[in-house]
Amino acid sequence: MAGAAAVRPKSGVDRRQAMLGVSASALTLSFALPLTPSPATAGGTLQPITAWIAIDANGVAVIQVGSQDMGQGILSGLAQVAASELMIDWSKVRAQHAPASQTYVNPLTHAQFTVGSTSMRGFYKAMRTVGAQVREMLQQAAANAWGTSFDAVAPAGNGVMTDGSRSLTYGQLSASAAMLTPPKSPRLLKGSLIGKSVPRLDIPAKLNGSAVFGIDVRVPGMLYASIVQCPVLGGKLPDGYVAPNVSGCVASVALDNAVAVVATNTWAAMQGARSLNIAWSLPSDTSQKDSADIYERAQILMGSKAPPVAEQVGSFADAMSTAKGKIDATYSLPYLAHAYMEPLACTVSVTSKRCDIWAPTQAPGSIVAVAAQLTGLDPSKISVNTAFMGGGLGRKFELDYVIQAIRTSMAIKKPVKLTWSREEDFGHDQYRPMSLSRIRAGMDADGNIVAWSNRIVSPSILYQRAPSALVNGIDNQAVDGAIGLDYALGARLVEYVRHPAGIPVGFWRSVGHSLNCFAVESAIDELAKRVHADPVAFRRRLLSKSPRGLAVLNAAAALANWGSALPKGHARGIAYSVGFGSYTAQVAEISEPDAKTIRVHKVACAIDCGTAINPDSVRAQIEGGIVQGLSAALWGEVNFAGGVAQLNNFHNYRLLRINEMPVVSVSIVNSGAALGGVGEPGVPPIAPAVANAYAALTGKRVRRLPFFPGTTMDPDD
Repeated sequence: MAGAAAVRPKSGVDRRQAMLGVSASALTLSFALPLTPSPATAGGTLQPITAWIAIDANGVAVIQVGSQDMGQGILSGLAQVAASELMIDWSKVRAQHAPASQTYVNPLTHAQFTVGSTSMRGFYKAMRTVGAQVREMLQQAAANAWGTSFDAVAPAGNGVMTDGSRSLTYGQLSASAAMLTPPKSPRLLKGSLIGKSVPRLDIPAKLNGSAVFGIDVRVPGMLYASIVQCPVLGGKLPDGYVAPNVSGCVASVALDNAVAVVATNTWAAMQGARSLNIAWSLPSDTSQKDSADIYERAQILMGSKAPPVAEQVGSFADAMSTAKGKIDATYSLPYLAHAYMEPLACTVSVTSKRCDIWAPTQAPGSIVAVAAQLTGLDPSKISVNTAFMGGGLGRKFELDYVIQAIRTSMAIKKPVKLTWSREEDFGHDQYRPMSLSRIRAGMDADGNIVAWSNRIVSPSILYQRAPSALVNGIDNQAVDGAIGLDYALGARLVEYVRHPAGIPVGFWRSVGHSLNCFAVESAIDELAKRVHADPVAFRRRLLSKSPRGLAVLNAAAALANWGSALPKGHARGIAYSVGFGSYTAQVAEISEPDAKTIRVHKVACAIDCGTAINPDSVRAQIEGGIVQGLSAALWGEVNFAGGVAQLNNFHNYRLLRINEMPVVSVSIVNSGAALGGVGEPGVPPIAPAVANAYAALTGKRVRRLPFFPGTTMDPDD
């Protein structure tokens, strides 16, 4: 179209109020056909047995999964747990994202979102229970059909019930089973699938192109939108701004700090958004949105008197006064972008009667609450369809892109798919916070740590969302990985100082652990060097009262063949962490081909996550975490000048290339303890493991990440 309609949405809800108004208690029942993967079966119509499991005539079971799959494989993992109790062959299992509903909230988080490696930890028992419920309902249905007792019937495997002389398939029993009341306390049998490496259910659909990601959604009558936002963080549209007509586009919509341009295809919408020349209303002071000022302020805050105490055991000052060998080191980490492959996208159709949303989101339940506030519709009239995510890493827990799509559809009164350009994605991320950590520690004459102090200066993810979320001034996300250490550290003091920087921050894979593990494990290595101790032997002493920690440390060292001869110019480093209910240790073997490069040849990782439900998936997640953590350690940083992010695409945000991928070996230590997470524990140890190897190789201690700031993706770099 040659002209375009300029539209300003009408809404009585402030965007910030809408974001802060989300809570687990706001979740309501809302059902819609999930997008991925297709539950279609050769057996025809599915018979729902419970809200979690439906079975077709051929005995194929479709299992609803309450967590969202962003590539970590949880869609298969949780289905595997239920299927194991259901006593059904894996070839007869399908899975799909559950709709936004109170029915599917995570028992651990009491909300329907996927964060903090909580999916398996939260849903494990629940998914076993739903599988066992349906198994017993099928068992009772068979008993009723044969006029015998419940105990006279048993599953024969592969979706068959038998009484020894007769058999009925799950498909034959599904309709009558659906008429029964689910047992409240079914017997849990565990089955044969838990602990087994089975193929992921989502891979075929991703290979043949049938999997629906957020950017793939198509609905009838849909238009396409793209966003341009004020490049200066905190900037807004001027008062009274009217979005102009854009040549070749259908409409433009003013959205507080952005303009959405709507067209008949995404490319036209993006070109239209880029063509806008907007005189933005800029913040009067951007000093707390400028990297140089932020780090200078962090140094000042490091000298704060009596900051909030996150952890205190004994008197650090007294113990330090008598210590012999001492260190006083400050470690610095930068802001990081999420840098996932699929940019933000969301499709919305708002009418006077209902609101339908299709989103690659980590928080479908939260979307229901926000959509109800924005549209004024009853939550029962709102459906959220969760699409596959081409990576989330914490960013797709946020709702800014969803809110923009809802408001755009409301304004143009048509379905619309809003897609961010890569430049907008990098320039308006919810970045991992920067951090400054000063560690002072002292040892006695025998090399035992007797005093340990860690003061952390970092922006608060929680404070940005709700200041009341801080308890006694402490953001628990900011001190994760710094408190509750199972090392023998003697008297210890951990303090937190909130940095008031104006950069938007959010949850980045492993959150505070990715910051604090680098500081803690680097300092432990520095202490080992002070007493000329082998880094593994030194940690063994510190973990003498932690059987799980010691087992993981030893497993990683054995896997790496620690202490054996290395090629000339190579060195090893080790790091250890506890987080998300799991214990992890990594050994990195590196070389330095030239002054601008570190080559990581091998990484040996041991993890104790209690029990590995699917060992292949555990290994895959550890490998992915190492890729992300290694990219960040070597090159990852986001700098800001005058409130503007100084990056806009992958060409100036360096990631690990395929030919740079180290050989990764993973040892799974099945302790049988309570389940731990695996999505995030692979990230924290890799940076300090590489830094410790580099110190062993060169004698140079890197205390500020990344190793190679300012590196781009130029193939000639």
